[in-house]
Amino acid sequence: MKSSFIILCCFITGILLAYYQCIPEVFLTQEYSNYILPIMMFFVGMGIGGDIKSLYAPIKKYKIKIILIPLATIFGSILITIFISPLFDISLKETVAIGSGFGYYSLSAIFLTQLAGDEIGMMALISNMSREITALLFIPILARYCGKLAPIAAAGATSIDTTLPLIAKSCGEQFIVISIFHGIFVDISVPIIISLLYSF
Repeated sequence: MKSSFIILCCFITGILLAYYQCIPEVFLTQEYSNYILPIMMFFVGMGIGGDIKSLYAPIKKYKIKIILIPLATIFGSILITIFISPLFDISLKETVAIGSGFGYYSLSAIFLTQLAGDEIGMMALISNMSREITALLFIPILARYCGKLAPIAAAGATSIDTTLPLIAKSCGEQFIVISIFHGIFVDISVPIIISLLYSF
C-alpha cells in the first residue's frame, strides 16, 4: 500500500511540475525513461543472479500449465472489452482492438492509427497507458489480497519490462520467470490479434 502511494505521488508530482513549467527544459526534451528502464532491469537481473535456483520453483510447480496464465490474461481482457463495448460510441471490433493492446500502448497505438485512424490510435494510447499506470499503483495490493499471479495478469504486456521490478518486489523473485514468460507471450499476441481483427 505504501509503495502504491509513493508511485502515485511521484506520478502526480511529475504532471504538476511539467504543467506549471517548474522544471528545466532539458528534462522535458530528453527521453530519460529510455535510461531508467535498463537500470531497473539491471537490478532485476542482479536479483535473479543472486538466487537463480529459486527461479525453477514456479516452472516445476506449474509445468505446461504456465501457458494458461498469459492465455487467461488475453481472453479475460478481451471478454471485458466485449462486455463494456456498449458504453462507447465505437464499434465492437474497435473496442476489442483497443483492449487487445494489453498495456503495450506504443505498439497498439501505432498499429491502430494505421489501421483505424488517429482517433482510435489515440484511444489505444490512453487506455493502454492507463492500464500500465493502474497496474503500477495496484500491484502491491493485488499481490497481498488477490494472489501472486493477479499482479502479473493485471500488468499485461508490461510484466516483462516496466512493471517487472515491482512484481518481483511484491510477489517474490521466484515469480520473475512467470512474469517474463507472460510478458513475452502477451507481447507477441498484440500485433497478431489486432491484425486478425482488421483482416476481415
